[in-house]
Amino acid sequence: MPIRALSDNIVNQIAAGEVIERPASVVKELVENALDAGAKRVEVATAGGGLTLIRVVDDGGGIPQEELPLAVARHCTSKLSDDIHDIRTLGFRGEALPSIGSVGRLTLRSRTPDADSGAEMTVDGGRVGVVRPVAANRGTTVEVRDLFFATPARLKFMKGERAEAAAITDVVKRIALAFPEVRFTLSGTDRTLTDFPAVSADGDGLLRRLGQIMGKEFPENALPIDAEREGVSLAGYVSIPSFTRGNALNQFAYVNGRPVRDKLIASAIRGAYMDVLPRDRHAVTALFISLDPALVDVNVHPAKADVRFRDPGLVRGLIVGAIRQALEGAGVRAATTGAAAMLQAFRVPESAPLQDNRAVGFAAGHSFGAERPRGGWSMDLSPSRPLEDAFAPAGFAEARQAAFDIGTVISADARAAISDAPSDLTKRPLGAARAQVHENYIVAQTEDSLVIVDQHAAHERLVYEALKEAIHSKPLPAQMLLMPEIVDLPDEDVERLCSHADFLARLGLGVERFGPGAVCVRETPSLLGEVNVVSLIRDLADEIADNDTANSLKERIDRIAATMACHGSVRSGRRLKPEEMNALLRQMEATPGSGTCNHGRPTYIELKLADIERLFGRR
Repeated sequence: MPIRALSDNIVNQIAAGEVIERPASVVKELVENALDAGAKRVEVATAGGGLTLIRVVDDGGGIPQEELPLAVARHCTSKLSDDIHDIRTLGFRGEALPSIGSVGRLTLRSRTPDADSGAEMTVDGGRVGVVRPVAANRGTTVEVRDLFFATPARLKFMKGERAEAAAITDVVKRIALAFPEVRFTLSGTDRTLTDFPAVSADGDGLLRRLGQIMGKEFPENALPIDAEREGVSLAGYVSIPSFTRGNALNQFAYVNGRPVRDKLIASAIRGAYMDVLPRDRHAVTALFISLDPALVDVNVHPAKADVRFRDPGLVRGLIVGAIRQALEGAGVRAATTGAAAMLQAFRVPESAPLQDNRAVGFAAGHSFGAERPRGGWSMDLSPSRPLEDAFAPAGFAEARQAAFDIGTVISADARAAISDAPSDLTKRPLGAARAQVHENYIVAQTEDSLVIVDQHAAHERLVYEALKEAIHSKPLPAQMLLMPEIVDLPDEDVERLCSHADFLARLGLGVERFGPGAVCVRETPSLLGEVNVVSLIRDLADEIADNDTANSLKERIDRIAATMACHGSVRSGRRLKPEEMNALLRQMEATPGSGTCNHGRPTYIELKLADIERLFGRR
């Protein structure tokens, strides 16, 4: 077949296949165009999951009437200067509108602030219509109907209406996080109305926007991030270790305001939380990286979802270091969700049946078997209420609660003190130890809360941190191999390993070049014992190729330290003296990351006094 030039329509459809993967891709491109135009309000309406209708309305600067034909022509843009590496806008390729118009029915309507009227033009399956004047508000309205009608094969790969609508919502949320000063609304026949009101662009405003999108619990469990290294700055918020999710969908990353899904950033987040999260849990993050546009390539992927940093090691190190510094500086801090879940466990569901305590119930004149009346618990209906209190006011009468009497048998295994707790200790974050329950849980009292500590989990974290400090404060001891191990590798992997030889030597791994395409291993870390040298070296080479780091060896050593800490810590079932309990609390306050154990489980739960009073009907 002879070589021939493709028609413009075919070229546009090929470009659409790269840029427009699904309806959410259309929304992303159109919303980014609106933001580049200076919009302060962006309205998105959809129908049929975006396949039937997508409408994006903004109040930006608009498009002059004479430039409308250029707006729907390929490789025409107002956002790119003569320097292709100096990209300071979200869009710049000039392919979005012509690509959308080649696979759907596109209507573009716009008016600039100084124009008396607006202008409109259409693109129907690649056929460009004429420009005609219309009445329009300031800004731009882009309406896309019957998406992929011109390429019906693509429709077979679309998911259901609900899944496509959810993908659109996710795209808008990710963009809205980076622009808190802009109001975003989502509406349509395939969704409920969602509104993200504009807030200030400072840190408090960003935190409010995070609460709008990620839930009101996130700001209560977030730590601020603010770091800079060699011209690369990092800001945002990350969750405390005890506030996690079951997947990484709530990890948002931005590079110069552009939402990205970058494996380098995801790997850095995992590395920063390595010691404090279980393997099946994920942190909640919103990270904003700012750097010179010349130091990052945003043109790696047609949809601009991936980026490539000129110095990936610098960016990864900045993220890991900043997050770990924030976690260490936070001190001991428990997630608010833990206390909320505990309080919820004490609340009996409204539809739960009453306890079938027939002897007490018949004596008190109550009937059983009926469901609890709606509206919550009532003392008048309690089967445990004494007969002499039948006409007394509802509520807990402390004088009649045997558990509060000092002379009765205490349910706790050990009581720290019968007298009042020392005021100097109750002012501390974890307070003063008051009792040990079931020989594993320390109950402590602060000025305004009750703290319950898992003694084994807490001591496990303390021992682990002490072991890591001892292990990494000086070069690790190495064991000499009787016969050096020669590992064959590609030349590029040999170069990468040798460039990290000094770091590996500090961890007890002696690596040196052995001719072309091989390395010689003479020493391995003593802590690892007998190790498969070939597998270890190849894993390190793969990690360095992906992330430009060799931290997997350090992680192996830390896992051994974690195992040693687990077996060397205070076991469950051991009775502690009052001074031992208080000493454990003070060590927790001084140890970074003590809010979770080595396996990611919380080490303590804090219940505020106000919440307890509400539980007992005092508020």
